[in-house]
Amino acid sequence: MPRVRSTLFDLWLAVWTGLFVPVLAVLWLCGSPERGIRLASRIWARGILAGLRLLVGLTYAEQGRHFIPDEPCLIIANHQSTWETVAFLILIPDVAIVAKRELLTIPVVSWFLRKSPMILIDRESGSKAIRKMVEESQAALGQGRSVLIFPEGTRKPVSEPIAFKRGVELLYAKLGRPVLPVALNSGLFWGPDRPYKRIGTISVSYLRPIEPGLSGPEFTRMAEQLLEAERRSSWPRAA
Repeated sequence: MPRVRSTLFDLWLAVWTGLFVPVLAVLWLCGSPERGIRLASRIWARGILAGLRLLVGLTYAEQGRHFIPDEPCLIIANHQSTWETVAFLILIPDVAIVAKRELLTIPVVSWFLRKSPMILIDRESGSKAIRKMVEESQAALGQGRSVLIFPEGTRKPVSEPIAFKRGVELLYAKLGRPVLPVALNSGLFWGPDRPYKRIGTISVSYLRPIEPGLSGPEFTRMAEQLLEAERRSSWPRAA
């Protein structure tokens, strides 16, 4: 039964995304207004989360929202699933997500990524990608948008410990903003190493912000330890 429910959701995801093709056309004819595109993105994300809840029985619970800074900040989260790339459009409205350019190959989604706009980087271009990430993150913060990055660089199975790529240290140093760590256990229910999506409740834990001013290694060590400890504490919540 869980496998059937997961397959029904996959069908719903394809149909729901396809329904946004006319929306894309209307927004394009209206000059691609960023506010309208972000609103449409949130509606799309809400439909996906509703499908997960109704068809799979997969929901989420948040803890620690009082830790979210009042000002735009840098958000870091461990990356276990496709779930969080969708859910953060709802959890943190108007967030600018640092994403890999490979996502531009996905129909419909690629247009919304470009026009929202999100921060799209080519990981193969090395220092050029990091420079672009810093510049576009500074621009997003200047517009009042928080910036989200998955410091591990790609989805990781729940069994692997959290380990950051080097780019996030430079982003922390250059932006000079508080950093909000967010720990997730989404991979227990919808992960790259799981054959289908599972019923349960994903834990989304907002942790105490890390203030600017630490050295790169100090920041990385503290952030990894915070996320790892919270991630492990959420394991018993799996169904």
